[in-house]
Amino acid sequence: MKPIGLLNGRLIDLNDNIVPMEDRGHQFGDGVYEVTRVYNGRCFALKMHVDRLYRSLRELTIPAVYTYEELAEFHELLIKESGIMEGAIYLQITRGVSPRAHGFPENVVPCLTMSIRPAAAAPDKNKLEGAKGLLIPDERWLRCDIKSLNLLGNVMGKQKANEAGCFEAIQVRDGFVTEGTSSNFFVIKDGVAWTYPRCNLILTGVTRTLIMEKIAPELGVLVVEKKFDEAFLKTAEEAFVSGTNSEITPIITINGKPVGNGSVGPITRKIQEAYWGMIDEECGRK
Repeated sequence: MKPIGLLNGRLIDLNDNIVPMEDRGHQFGDGVYEVTRVYNGRCFALKMHVDRLYRSLRELTIPAVYTYEELAEFHELLIKESGIMEGAIYLQITRGVSPRAHGFPENVVPCLTMSIRPAAAAPDKNKLEGAKGLLIPDERWLRCDIKSLNLLGNVMGKQKANEAGCFEAIQVRDGFVTEGTSSNFFVIKDGVAWTYPRCNLILTGVTRTLIMEKIAPELGVLVVEKKFDEAFLKTAEEAFVSGTNSEITPIITINGKPVGNGSVGPITRKIQEAYWGMIDEECGRK
C-alpha cells in the first residue's frame, strides 16, 4: 500500500508533491507539531497531545482552525485507511502559504498535514535492558516549551548521540541537566525521582506529565522538579528518559560510565510497567 497522509483533512499519497514551496513551515519552521502513538488501532493520550498542540499554536499566534473532534476524526481516518494497528501519527500545522517575508502575513490560512507510520508492537532491547546516554551542551533556543518545527538543535544533538553509539543525548544548559533531544529526563536518588522544573527550557512532555500526575503518586514515588548538575547526576542510582516514542527507556550508562550499578533500576521498571498498563487499559491492549 502506498504511504498515505492528510492535507487539510483530505487523503493524499505522500509521494505526491503537494505542499507549496512557499509554505512558511518549509521556509521558517513557522509551525508546530505533535506525535501520537497508536496501540491496537487506538490513539493513546490523544486529548493531552491536542491540548498541547493548541497551546503551541497560541504561543505562536497561529489560529486553531480545527476542533478536537475534527482532529480526532483525522487520526481515526489515517488508522482506518492505512490499516496500521501499531504505529505513530505525525501532525503538523504551519502558519500557511505566502510570499517569503519574515513578518507574519495577513489573511493566510494555516496548513495541516498528517502522516502515519508503523511502530514496533513489542518493547525493544533498549526499553527492556537499558540504553546508553551521552551528555552534550544544550544549544537550542529559549522556547523549548513550544513544540515548534524548529528542531535543528535537537537534530544535531541526536546525531552526536547516534555517532557515539548512544540512544539519546542528554543536554546540559548553564551547568544543569535539562532533557533529551526527543525526550524528558529523570534520575532516581534515594528513592526520589528528580527532573528539571517545568519552564521555557524544556518541553512539558505528555509522558512526563502522566508520570508526575498519575503513575508516580500511585506508586508512592516522590517526584522533585529541581535543577541538578552533572555532579549530582553521577550519584544517581537510576535514570530514564520518557517520551511518546521512547515510552520509558532506562538509561544505564552516560558517557560510557554506569548509572548506579549499570542495570535497569527497580523504580524505573515499576514506572515503566505502570505506563504500559495505562496503554493496555486505554487502548484495549492485552
